Amino acid sequence: MTNRSLPLQDKVALVTGAGGTMGRAVVDVLVADGCRVAMIDLGLAAMAPLVAARGERVLALACDIGDPAAVQAAHAQVVYALGEVDILVNNAGILSNHKVEATSLAEWRRVMAANLDGALFWAQAVVPAMKARRWGRIVNTSSLAAKTGGLTAGTAYSVSKGAMSALTFSLARELAPHGVTANAVAPAYVRTPMVTEQLSEAQRQALMAQIPVGRFCEPEEFAHTVRFLASPLSGFITGEVLDLNGGLLMD
Repeated sequence: MTNRSLPLQDKVALVTGAGGTMGRAVVDVLVADGCRVAMIDLGLAAMAPLVAARGERVLALACDIGDPAAVQAAHAQVVYALGEVDILVNNAGILSNHKVEATSLAEWRRVMAANLDGALFWAQAVVPAMKARRWGRIVNTSSLAAKTGGLTAGTAYSVSKGAMSALTFSLARELAPHGVTANAVAPAYVRTPMVTEQLSEAQRQALMAQIPVGRFCEPEEFAHTVRFLASPLSGFITGEVLDLNGGLLMD
């Protein structure tokens, strides 16, 4: 009998960008819901506290998600250690504030590799098993910048997040007949180092003045939204980009 208090009991989740503020929050809620979680980040150090706290419920792997061979190798390790992936959370990303004329080709490619290519590579890795089992959840991290063109974010970042939303739609359309949903969360200004360190105090105050709820999003609120979309009871939601912006943009 399913344990209703642990709706994702023994599901295998994979979270990219797991060493960051938002990724750690997602890992915590998925473990709390019964998942075994593969944590993916560029290095192991940022994930060490989660490994210490969660023990056998988590697996930490270093992987450059912009490298398809590295993704394939990491995926094989996850399957060997935990089993096939049921829930994929494409959360890894980097910020670029450079607008079009200041965006170099190297920066464009670096941002696309981290923010978009990795999501495609991980989807390609996990989708076959999801389809075979006729159950799966893919949750992508988009951004308010996908809709606004970037209030403070730069060209490469905004375009990468718009493409992430489009990737979500494409996956949702293709995978719906196989019992697999694909959705995205589009947060605005989560309280992470991207906001606290890469924006000036004047920029932060100006932004908060525009947000109707008068504050930034907390990482736990983002994680709760991911948890909702990963839930077995969210199976009739697919191809949705769920805004998480405190009313900054209403559409």
